[in-house]
This record gives sequence, C-alpha cells and structure tokens, in this order.
Amino acid sequence: MAVFSYIVGGILVWSLIGWGLDSLWGTRWLVLAGALLGAAGGFYLAQMHGFFKHRAESSGPEPGKPHKPSK
Repeated sequence: MAVFSYIVGGILVWSLIGWGLDSLWGTRWLVLAGALLGAAGGFYLAQMHGFFKHRAESSGPEPGKPHKPSK
C-alpha cells in the first residue's frame, strides 16, 4: 500500500505542477512530463525505503523449513 501511495502521490503532485505550468506558458505537454516524473520519483522513493527487497533477504527461516543455528 505504501508503494501505491508513493507512486500515485507523485503522479498527482507533479501532474498538478505540470498543469499549472501548462496554463502559464500555454503548452500542453508538461502535464504528461510531470506525471512521468512523478511516477519515476515514486518508484525511486519506494526503492530507497526498501519496499522492493527480495523475500529471500528477509530475516528468519523460510516457511516449512527448520531453522539451522550457525556454528
């Protein structure tokens, strides 16, 4: 859910910034550029916060396998 909020929040914020700049400068493409920038930023923030770590890197034994203590 956190990853979703980062991505959607980034898209919304940067799309609104692009829309505002589009209305000021009379362009039509900055809202799309803002949406893409927001999505990329959301993915980047989610990765930096560790939401995309592989399950094998998590602590503890795998389900169904006994824990082997280290020697």
